Amino acid sequence: MQRMNGVPALKVPQRFAQTYRKHLEAQGVWEPRFLVQKNSDGTVALPILPACLPELDLLSLPLTVAPGSTCSLVYIQEPTPSKKERVTSSSNKLVEALQDLLASHGETWSEDLREDIPHSWQHHGDLILLGEGCFSQHIWKSMGKELWQAVAHGLGAKRLAQMGRISSDGFRTPVVTMLLGEDSLVTHVDNRIRYEFDVTKCMFSCGNITEKLRIASFDCSGETVVDLYAGIGYFTLPYLVHAGAAHVHACEWNPHAVKALKRNLELNRVSERCTVHEGDNRQLPLHDLADRVNLGLIPSSEDGWPVACRVLKQGTGGVLHIHQNVTSPTNPTEPEGGSVPLTTGTSCPAQGQGTGVRVGSSQKSSAERGAWKEWAEDTASRIASLLHDVLGKPWRTSIQHIEHVKSYAPHIHHLVLDLECRPC
Repeated sequence: MQRMNGVPALKVPQRFAQTYRKHLEAQGVWEPRFLVQKNSDGTVALPILPACLPELDLLSLPLTVAPGSTCSLVYIQEPTPSKKERVTSSSNKLVEALQDLLASHGETWSEDLREDIPHSWQHHGDLILLGEGCFSQHIWKSMGKELWQAVAHGLGAKRLAQMGRISSDGFRTPVVTMLLGEDSLVTHVDNRIRYEFDVTKCMFSCGNITEKLRIASFDCSGETVVDLYAGIGYFTLPYLVHAGAAHVHACEWNPHAVKALKRNLELNRVSERCTVHEGDNRQLPLHDLADRVNLGLIPSSEDGWPVACRVLKQGTGGVLHIHQNVTSPTNPTEPEGGSVPLTTGTSCPAQGQGTGVRVGSSQKSSAERGAWKEWAEDTASRIASLLHDVLGKPWRTSIQHIEHVKSYAPHIHHLVLDLECRPC
């Protein structure tokens, strides 16, 4: 195989990008130092490690990873460093800025101070949002505003804010303090979607980007979608902008998030295809209209399950995307790799157990995937019973897919269950 300049990459159709990426990561072929490159022809280039090129079988890869897809080897001439690489570079600049600040005050840098500075943050335009638990030592407090100016300089920002714990007001309002600058309105762009919001009043989870990309790859042409926990449009907008949903009913009860949601629908020019329902979604006056329902609330969306059942089309059913934080065993000992066969929950008489379904992560232990399997099958069974109770007739529920979004805490994983629901 002839070597060329640039970073080798696998060119695949965009709608199969996540599937290929997960496979490359599981096989140790993925090159994490660079970002995926999007092409104008509807394809993406997935960076891979040069050392793995001899093992790459381009003929069999589409058949084993994503039947119906194509792939080819290309070279990215000017690769963009990944977020982790950029953070490493920014972390070094931050350390240098803080060392200069300490020296100007006659103070000495130490490893204890290094442990007290942020190692990750959210970047929203020219505003950096720091997490809690950093800059806690007394020496920082004596620096006053100079500290925040140095941090902003080191991270290349004009404004700084710091996240505290989420408020218990029922709206999941973030407790955010502005450290430098007064304007808390920010703009964040993900996958060509523009989100505008106030960081002191609305949450934004950068960790959900893989799920937003997955939704963007759906084909929802002609579908009516109900998003029961819309927020500022995290999932509503991918359904409208990229997945091509005919109409989305977006439900949200935080008035600040509703304001941002309406603004974001206008910014992305899709407001005419979305109806915003403000208030408690349990009082939602809709039924028998949805092809798909998104239940994007963690730690659990269970309060929305009866509503989701009620709004599904009674004649044809549809798909529920159920989010949940699932706890895995604390001491998994089984080997990693492979898929776990999942069975299909059902409330119809004389129905079989269904077919095996692949879990959307092959890098987790069998014990963890077993816990996910158990949760999915229990949820499928409970939803089937709930559909019967709510709609007065038997329904069949089939597990399509389990997506691992992120690790929320040690042994706690944010999962999404794609559950097909059809009347018997």
